[in-house]
Amino acid sequence: MSATPDNTSDLTRRTVLRRAATVGLLATPAAGLLSACVGSGGDEPQEQAEGEKTAENPLGVDPKAPLEIVIFNGGYGEKYATDVHEPLYKAKFPEAEIKHSATQEIATTLQPRFAGGNPPDFVNNSGTKFMDFGALVQDGQMQDLTELYDAPSVDDPSKKVRDTLIAGTVEQGVYNGKPYVLNYVFTVYGLWYSDKLFKEKGWAPPKSWAEFTALLDTIKAAGITPYSYAGKNAPYYQYLVILSTAAKIGGADVLKNIDNLQDGAWTAEPVRQAAELWAEIGAKYMDKSHEGLIHTEVQLQQNQGKVAIYPSGSWLEAEQVQSTPDGFNYAVMPIPSATSADKLPATAVFAAPGEPYFVSAKGKNPRGGMEYMRQMLSKAGTKGFIELNKSLTAVAGSSDGIPLTPGLTSASTALSASAQDAFNYRFPDWYKELDTELRTATNSLMFGRENAGQFVERMQKKADAIKSDSSITKFSR
Repeated sequence: MSATPDNTSDLTRRTVLRRAATVGLLATPAAGLLSACVGSGGDEPQEQAEGEKTAENPLGVDPKAPLEIVIFNGGYGEKYATDVHEPLYKAKFPEAEIKHSATQEIATTLQPRFAGGNPPDFVNNSGTKFMDFGALVQDGQMQDLTELYDAPSVDDPSKKVRDTLIAGTVEQGVYNGKPYVLNYVFTVYGLWYSDKLFKEKGWAPPKSWAEFTALLDTIKAAGITPYSYAGKNAPYYQYLVILSTAAKIGGADVLKNIDNLQDGAWTAEPVRQAAELWAEIGAKYMDKSHEGLIHTEVQLQQNQGKVAIYPSGSWLEAEQVQSTPDGFNYAVMPIPSATSADKLPATAVFAAPGEPYFVSAKGKNPRGGMEYMRQMLSKAGTKGFIELNKSLTAVAGSSDGIPLTPGLTSASTALSASAQDAFNYRFPDWYKELDTELRTATNSLMFGRENAGQFVERMQKKADAIKSDSSITKFSR
């Protein structure tokens, strides 16, 4: 769920967020994304640039070939590309012209180009209007990154690129056995709060559900909205915590079953129980007017001390840097345990590489696109990104020696405490229609229009429809 933060008033990040993720509430034409390619100009192969493979040029890039980069201009902005990664590529290939552009509507901007057979070489496919990864795979639009991952790393040629990454990074971008997507940012998800506010009030992060609701009662009595998320464009943030609770109750396989479209995965008792618990939070502790707000509006209210606890990922601190008061000190707590019999401990967190990038298999310079990724994964590439965006990358040890902000320190601590119990899911990237349905269903649950039974039945019906639709490519893990 690449999962991505937006800085605009009507779009959300991540993605995901995803993501995660990261997909949007608004419907886009991306679901049928590349069906338009069939019989179109997209079927005509174009000449692709290629150079000699050497120790200095292991991917065989044509040093003079132009390279086109399209970046999602969300919470991470575009400066990391223009000021860090593109200069690294240009230093290696000074004769190569780099064409850079940024947009907040990836699918709207790029879908016609993919359908017409003229895609850019490198895409940051994130935000609310991202392109459907399943459809991209089905139409052969994404470059197999195996050669990149097997190439020597920039900083230590004795190591392959894949060996420099945090475990699970390559697998997070695998579809039907092949790696097509690089998820560059390692994100920790949970419930975010002001450490300053909590210390001033004498509030402790809860570990159990009883402690959680007791704290929310205390916060409510203090005249602060205890818990909130933005219903207009960020219900993804909330469905992530619902499913995190389900995973804690029943174990990580609850999410794997959902990913694999297993019969009854959504109506399983852990999911139903999680939905019931969070529906109660929505009924008792949320501001109903926030269904009409976007993420930055709710986040601003948190910065102003009007909202206490907010579900999000570790991009939040960087996204809010302009509106966060001095000493606010972002911190993250894991989702509290739901029951004493939970299969995952209270310390378990949803953590995964996110913020997806891919190289166009049908572009003019796929080798250049892979080399650009190799530069992103270098020490200089990751250091520059971390310093600009206050977010961890998927390269192991990439934050070593870099002073961390309070939020990143808290996220790193939570991840370490979670150890081998960290969990995640893949379905938002695999089945965009399922994500879209879940966003709508989440708002209906949290704002009181549907109960937990209706929520899980609705989602099971949608999952069953996707499973039985032979036109949709299926994935599994």
